[in-house]
Amino acid sequence: MSRTIHRRTFLTTTAAAVAAVAVPGSARAAVPGITTAHELPGDRVYPEGIALDPRTGEVYVGSYAEGTVYRARPGHRTAEILLPAGTDGRHTANGLRVDAAGRLWVTDSTAGVCVYDPRTRTLLARFDVPGTAPFFVNDLTVTADGTAYLTDSVRAVLYRVTPAEVARGGRAVLRVAHDLSGALAPRPADTPFSLNGIDTDGRRLFVVDMPVGELFRVDPATGAVRRVELLGGDLRHGDGLALAHGTLWVAHNATNTLTRWHLSPDGRTARLERTLTDPALQIPTTLVRHRGRLLVVRSQFDKGGPFGPGVPETPFSVAWVRGI
Repeated sequence: MSRTIHRRTFLTTTAAAVAAVAVPGSARAAVPGITTAHELPGDRVYPEGIALDPRTGEVYVGSYAEGTVYRARPGHRTAEILLPAGTDGRHTANGLRVDAAGRLWVTDSTAGVCVYDPRTRTLLARFDVPGTAPFFVNDLTVTADGTAYLTDSVRAVLYRVTPAEVARGGRAVLRVAHDLSGALAPRPADTPFSLNGIDTDGRRLFVVDMPVGELFRVDPATGAVRRVELLGGDLRHGDGLALAHGTLWVAHNATNTLTRWHLSPDGRTARLERTLTDPALQIPTTLVRHRGRLLVVRSQFDKGGPFGPGVPETPFSVAWVRGI
């Protein structure tokens, strides 16, 4: 399946956005600011995924176009190459996550997911998508017990990898944990993509349906799937999610927008608290919260290469965003 089709799907409706906009009730919030946190060497990076190791402060960023994985150390503006393009046969690096054991998870949209020891660059385990039907492995999260859940944007399912499976090492097949296709709203025939960003509050999973703009809550224990009621807005073009202490941040890629939502304690409603739209976000694909600020991946998927006309601004970068 063509990776180019995937990215063009959400870039066809890119909006020209120029200002920071605060929703009612946020007047006393800090004025948002966007600065460069880390630069990524290379002229075809087109970054997509990001992960933070809270123990070390190290940040990992993945290249969608080449599969390179970068590591940015605290106090260093320019990231280093941790895993070169083509490592272990990977040519994409979509979702990234560091688990509680310090292992680095890297999804490959065309294959599955690899688990690494970032200290030694050793591949610990690999899990491949089963069957021959089209698929697109996108993002992932890891719950409190060490279980990883991955989104498939074409099959509309969540895969699950347990700690025991990782401990066995080697190569195995991904197993479907939850099928969300029956819960999703109808979409045009030319829009085959659905699930994208995913995160957890430690007990429940929250996953965005990108083209429709809906958010779903999944109970891993029971398999129950419920649509979250969104109050004050929607999640169209919603890509990466960051969830902490009842607050959900969302990167809306094609519209150069970040939003902040308050989740109810039961996870049944989410209320929009703040919106930031600015072309300086350069098609944000995902984000992590660190020390009161957001680290946001600036993909530039709308410029050059297979993603659209124009020439990207180099070096590619990750932004600090404050005030949202």
